[in-house]
Amino acid sequence: MSSKEVKAALKSAREAIKNKEYKEALKHCKNVLKLEKNNYNAWVFIGLAAGELEQPDQAQAAYRKAAELEPEQLLAWQGLANLYEKNDQADGKSELPAVYQKLITLYESSDKAKCQEVSRKLVDLHLQEKDYLQVARVWRRLIQLQEEGGAEGAELLQLWREMTRLLQDSQEQQDNETQQHLITAYEKALTLTEVPSEDHKKLSMDFITCLSKLPHEDAKLKEVCEAMLSLYPSLPFPLEKLCSHYIQSGNSSEEAVDCFNRLLELDAGSGAAQLGLGLRAVEDKQYEDAIKHLAQGLKKTPSCLTGWCGLAQAHLKMHRYTDSAKSCGQGLGCCKDGDTELREKLLRLRTESLVKSGAANTLDEALNTLTQISDFSSCPVLMSLKGRVYLLKGQTDQALQVSSELEASYPDSVEALILKGLIHQTQEEFQQAEESFQKALVVSPDSGELYFLLGHLYWLMGDETRHDRNKAHTHLLKAAKLDPHLGSVFRLLGHYYREVAKDPGRARGCYKRAFDMDSSDGEAGAAAVDISMQQGDMDSALTILTSVTDRTTPGSGKWAWMRRGLYYLKISQHQQAITDLQAALRADPGDWVCWECLGEAYLHRHSFTAALKAFTKAQQLQPTSIYSLYQAAAIKQTLGKHKEAAGEYRKIVQREDYVPALKGLGECLLALARGALEDYLDGRAVDFIESAIKYLFRGVQLRPDLSCLWKLLGDACSLSGTVALERAHVQVPGALSGHSPPDQNHSLDQSTLLTLGERCYGRALKLMPDAAGLWCDLGVNYYRQCQKLPASPEQDQDKQNLLEKSLQCIKKAVMLDSANHTYWSALGVVAMAPGVENFALAQHCFIKSVKTEPNNVVAWTNLGVLYLKKENIELSHEAFKIAQSLEPLYVHCWIGQALIAEMVGSYDTMDLFRHTTELSTHTEGVKGYAHWVCSTLLDKSNRDSELYRYNILQMNAISAAHTALCKYTERIQTDPSAFVMLGYMNEHLQLKRQATAAYKRAVELLHASPHVEELSFALRNYGRALCDAGEWEEAIRVYSSTPLEELQDLTGLALAYFRAGLLLESLSAYEKALAVASTERERAYILTALALLQHRLGSMDTAKTLLFKCSLLKEPISESLLCLCALGLVHGDVTLATAALSELLKLKQGGGTSKVTEGSRSSGVDVEQRCLLTCCLLALQGHYSAVPREAARAVHSNPGNATLWALLSRLVPQYDPRKARGGAVAGGVACLSSMTQGKRALLCSGLNQLAAGRHRGEDSSRNALKTIQRAVLLCPDDMAAWAGLMAACYAENTACALSGAAPLRQGLEHTLMSTVAGKAQAVSPEERPLAMAVEGWALQQALSGLRQAAHYDQAQALCTQVLSVSPEHPAVVLQLQQLQCERLLVEKPGTALPVPVLEQLSAAVMANPTSVSAWHWLAGLYVSQGLLSQASVAYRQSLQLASQLGQYGGKMGSLVRLALLALSACMASVPGGEWKSLVQEATAEALKLGPSPVALLIQALLQFNVKIGARDTRRLLERLVYYASFEQPETVTSVARWYLLRHLHAKDDLELMDKLVEEAAAAGDSRLLQFHKQLCPSA
Repeated sequence: MSSKEVKAALKSAREAIKNKEYKEALKHCKNVLKLEKNNYNAWVFIGLAAGELEQPDQAQAAYRKAAELEPEQLLAWQGLANLYEKNDQADGKSELPAVYQKLITLYESSDKAKCQEVSRKLVDLHLQEKDYLQVARVWRRLIQLQEEGGAEGAELLQLWREMTRLLQDSQEQQDNETQQHLITAYEKALTLTEVPSEDHKKLSMDFITCLSKLPHEDAKLKEVCEAMLSLYPSLPFPLEKLCSHYIQSGNSSEEAVDCFNRLLELDAGSGAAQLGLGLRAVEDKQYEDAIKHLAQGLKKTPSCLTGWCGLAQAHLKMHRYTDSAKSCGQGLGCCKDGDTELREKLLRLRTESLVKSGAANTLDEALNTLTQISDFSSCPVLMSLKGRVYLLKGQTDQALQVSSELEASYPDSVEALILKGLIHQTQEEFQQAEESFQKALVVSPDSGELYFLLGHLYWLMGDETRHDRNKAHTHLLKAAKLDPHLGSVFRLLGHYYREVAKDPGRARGCYKRAFDMDSSDGEAGAAAVDISMQQGDMDSALTILTSVTDRTTPGSGKWAWMRRGLYYLKISQHQQAITDLQAALRADPGDWVCWECLGEAYLHRHSFTAALKAFTKAQQLQPTSIYSLYQAAAIKQTLGKHKEAAGEYRKIVQREDYVPALKGLGECLLALARGALEDYLDGRAVDFIESAIKYLFRGVQLRPDLSCLWKLLGDACSLSGTVALERAHVQVPGALSGHSPPDQNHSLDQSTLLTLGERCYGRALKLMPDAAGLWCDLGVNYYRQCQKLPASPEQDQDKQNLLEKSLQCIKKAVMLDSANHTYWSALGVVAMAPGVENFALAQHCFIKSVKTEPNNVVAWTNLGVLYLKKENIELSHEAFKIAQSLEPLYVHCWIGQALIAEMVGSYDTMDLFRHTTELSTHTEGVKGYAHWVCSTLLDKSNRDSELYRYNILQMNAISAAHTALCKYTERIQTDPSAFVMLGYMNEHLQLKRQATAAYKRAVELLHASPHVEELSFALRNYGRALCDAGEWEEAIRVYSSTPLEELQDLTGLALAYFRAGLLLESLSAYEKALAVASTERERAYILTALALLQHRLGSMDTAKTLLFKCSLLKEPISESLLCLCALGLVHGDVTLATAALSELLKLKQGGGTSKVTEGSRSSGVDVEQRCLLTCCLLALQGHYSAVPREAARAVHSNPGNATLWALLSRLVPQYDPRKARGGAVAGGVACLSSMTQGKRALLCSGLNQLAAGRHRGEDSSRNALKTIQRAVLLCPDDMAAWAGLMAACYAENTACALSGAAPLRQGLEHTLMSTVAGKAQAVSPEERPLAMAVEGWALQQALSGLRQAAHYDQAQALCTQVLSVSPEHPAVVLQLQQLQCERLLVEKPGTALPVPVLEQLSAAVMANPTSVSAWHWLAGLYVSQGLLSQASVAYRQSLQLASQLGQYGGKMGSLVRLALLALSACMASVPGGEWKSLVQEATAEALKLGPSPVALLIQALLQFNVKIGARDTRRLLERLVYYASFEQPETVTSVARWYLLRHLHAKDDLELMDKLVEEAAAAGDSRLLQFHKQLCPSA
């Protein structure tokens, strides 16, 4: 091919590349190379095409071939550069710089722009590889080319600045040549920059920054800085950099100091200048200035490690160890990886600071810091510090080990000797310590620390060395001279001047200087403050304290806070004192003294609760502190907690005879006595008075010069005048009472006590003759003595004398203090007293008291009493009214208003008296209210009035008046009318024994009085109370002591005879009463009583005649008809009972209602009686199902009557057990409605739940067992409740057995049966038959439980035990035979019983004519023997018996059992066609009685047995499964499901089977699901 073809091929290749047909281009190039192997263009085109086709290796080879052929041609090198730039291959990157260099060489002569572009690329490449030297060289070559090309200055400046930018990173790590290139660049750039200008300034600053990073260029740095300062003299930057350079290099020469000062002149806040000056001050030992400069400098430049080191060193030299350690810590936080030397230095300083601070919480930190220092064991100073740490921690052995190592390595070092001396000092080996310190002084004679250690040692060695001036004092002075910054030296010097030299002025100066040097030295500060306070310089003390508190952190500076708090407490700034003392406690919460001070501050601020807490805390911290305990007691006394305060005072006086505590205890006991008197607890008040006298006399014996103690003794003795005379007997020490022997206690009566109180007041007045209060107390004492004197002519003169003394004493009090209103009131009261009756003086005194104190309720009340006594009702009412407005809770003015209302006959009288008893107990108010309550109760004609319902019922008047009257009779035991009223109220409250005691006391008081009518009235009431209490013989005696002329006496005597069993005497008394009776109504009641007596005597006809005679009277009474109806019910006379009940209902519905309600029974009781009698009559007539319906009808008419609800709950399980759930609800309603009825109704509710089958498995919260347990808890004496509990336990065990679970309540039968038997023995003879029936029922339950648990031996023993007491008990005989038979059949299954045995068992069953269950058991026995016919006969017998007894459950059970027997015979294919008809007949009869799911199930099973696949079979079973009633047991449903599944499986009805299985799964019937799996394994 010719060259023309080559050109054509190259042209084609070029076109193909242009059209991006790179493969075609390759073909053309290959064709060219076939002709010309060294064709440059062909190889270049191949490289280009291969590169575009992503074939880098082929492209690289092509380009290199072309470059080899013509190295001076650009195309190949350009292609190679482009190829390397596009690809990230490592070999390409490494070869790219050489390619760029070749291109630069080729472009230098041809294309300057291209040359600059490639040069920049090469620079970027070197920058990526951080080859700054090559960057500098390439860039210098580029600048050289620009200079040779005649570039302008601006362009060159730009290039030189660009060069500085390129080289400024990591200049510290660059080599010297690169750094010189950078310096040259800056110099060239500065030369080309206009001066002065912002660019020149910025460039100069950058240059200086660059030079500051190059330590060896310090001369150049100074030169450039000086040059910049000459151009810009006000710019601080060059000086800052120069200062920083001096600091970093540690240069503190004069030149450096001059630089620092020049910088401060330009910038007063410059951190570098401050740091430099501070470091120079450290070198010059001017530590205060150093700390000041360094602290300011570090605020500006907190990352300067040199500054932190200098500051830490300065603090250490100033012995401010905490600040030094803190500075070291901040410096260590700024350390970087390259700051090894400074870090080591900071660690050393930190270790020394932590150790020398001596704080316990820094020792572990010091050890940890030591371990961070490399090779610290080779440094004696650090080893010595380690030994000191162990010594401070109390680890002497470790310290000795360190000392030994240090002494072995550095035997003559000061550090070793100091450590050894400190160890000896710690071990109190003072001579050895002295020797060590002396040796150290020889080595280091200028050490202030050593002189201090020696001075401290001499101080510790005792008084001899302390007082020797050449010892402690001299060495401490030498230490202060050598180290004037060591504050502990001055503290010890202060101790010396204060304790030895007795120079408080010098001591104060030393303490102050020590505190000024180390503000954390609390000992020095506290001593300085204490001496200042002693010298009266409070301002200086307060200045020191304030300086400490202002800079302390929370939880520190306790001594300052506490002293300042005490200072504020002293000047009565209580709130500030509290704040400071609280701050002190934050620092030390365990300081009991501080807690006491805080309590004092609270107490002065009247924050009593807070003060009490503070003193209580102090007492907890220091149990032996008497003061805190006393203050806590005093505060409780102030707060009115006298009982607690008395307990605290007793703790004090048990330790020591502390007179303030004895006084406080006496005051508390007197306050408790007054409180007891207000509550009318006289016995308790006497005990308190006796204790008060005892402790106050102890105080008087210790301090007989204290008037207050004698005054309190007088108060205690005088307080006994309020107590009842019979109770006022107090044991008083003989030394006080004047009786012999003086060391024993003597019992004093009331009058003697009052006389003793007079003597005590007199003793107090001798000590304080001008005390007006004492004169008044003495006058009141005389007044009380006068009141307690008996009313007799012989005592009149004594009374007059006492009253005269009382008047004179109180007048003396008024003369001494006429502004005290209480003295005027007391004088007025005495002036009104009988024997004085100076009413004008009294009125004057009361008016004067009101004028002295307008809000004086006592004076107004006394004024009202005065006007009332003078029968001026209008003025009296006004005075009482004003008193009421002043103090509505003051009871005396209300009593006055009540008395006025009683005088004028107001309807509000009773309400006013009631209000007085609500306010407080007062004798006049109590007796007045009791009188009105009794009067209202005796008036039986107003029982339906609104006034009666409000005053008596709604206001609970009987209980309120009874409580108040009990207190009254406790205080006043000589008022017979009060005891009569109390007995009457006790009777209303059914408190029979209390009523008897009250009436007896009234009779005893009236026997000594001439009031015959009152005595007869009291005897009548006393006899009635005795009769109610069952003391009939005593009642007969009391009634016989009356004149027996009144009807009530005769009827009471007759009733007592009747209760005592003397029926003939009772009959005679009633006949006498009949002759005395004056009204038809009275005659009717007596005739009824005679009829009852005749019935008791056996004269039935006479009783009926008398009752009929009662009904024929003009005013018939309901009680006679009730008796007549009850007589018919008891004797089974339905006609008589029906007629009597009809008449009774007519009487209650007709006009006789009002007359009946005049008796003691209300309409509610009539409804209950009518319902009960109607139910009994229905039961007697055999209408058993109507019995609960009648009760339900009564409940519907009277839904608020709890008794009717309880009756319904009681009747349902007996007459209609199907509705037992409703009966349980009725019992619950009765429980909620009435507590009285609820106790009995709770048991009925439980029995209903038992009848409904509600056990624990069905409902864990509402079941029979829980309900009956509550009933037993409420009525533990109820025998029926215990029997019901036994039945509930048996039912629970039965339910567990049916469910397959283990019984939980076994072994209780004996315990419960014994309890029931014990309760049965305690009943009255009238209730004995009923108790025997309950006991027999309980025995049956117990035996059933034992038989169920297979405990036949225990059951047989129980039967034998009962038969030993009642040998002819047929039920027990039957139970015993049943046990023996069952045990035989269990132990020997399949045993055939002989015919005689069966006959004997049948005879035993027939001996229990009322036991349906016995026939059921016999039928079951026949079935076990295979005698189905006999079993059928037995079931028929039980059905007949249940019908006769009217037992619904018995009839239903017999029919179901009979149907089940016949069904089992049918399913067993027993011959005979009568079984099927028997099933149908029995189930039909059962369904007639009521709904019976079991009967329906038996019918369905009979149909299943007859024809399993019949439609009726499915219908009957589906009715039980899908349409079950709420009361249907789950067992019935489960059995029906089981047979329905068999029916559906026989019919192969898979759809209905799946439906049944889903329903069973939803109901949780696992038994059916297992059965389904057995029938259909594939399912």
